[in-house]
Amino acid sequence: MSGVRRNEDEVRRMLETARPQVPAGLPARAARRGARLLRRRRVLRRLWLVAAGAVVVAFTVWAVMVQPWQAPPAGTTPPLDGW
Repeated sequence: MSGVRRNEDEVRRMLETARPQVPAGLPARAARRGARLLRRRRVLRRLWLVAAGAVVVAFTVWAVMVQPWQAPPAGTTPPLDGW
């Protein structure tokens, strides 16, 4: 018997057996847990977006104040020729 045929027979046997009873409060507990996980995920996503927005604002303020795209002022004056 091939491995595929054996797996098919196992699955068929599992599907033909009686299914166990689900505990009484299990669906309600699962729904509450799922809702709690979704809320937590939503809050974390919002916190991440707020933090990313704060980083963008801080970088923009820093860039406007410091203006890193401009060349720094020269430390010395150019030599005067012809005097």
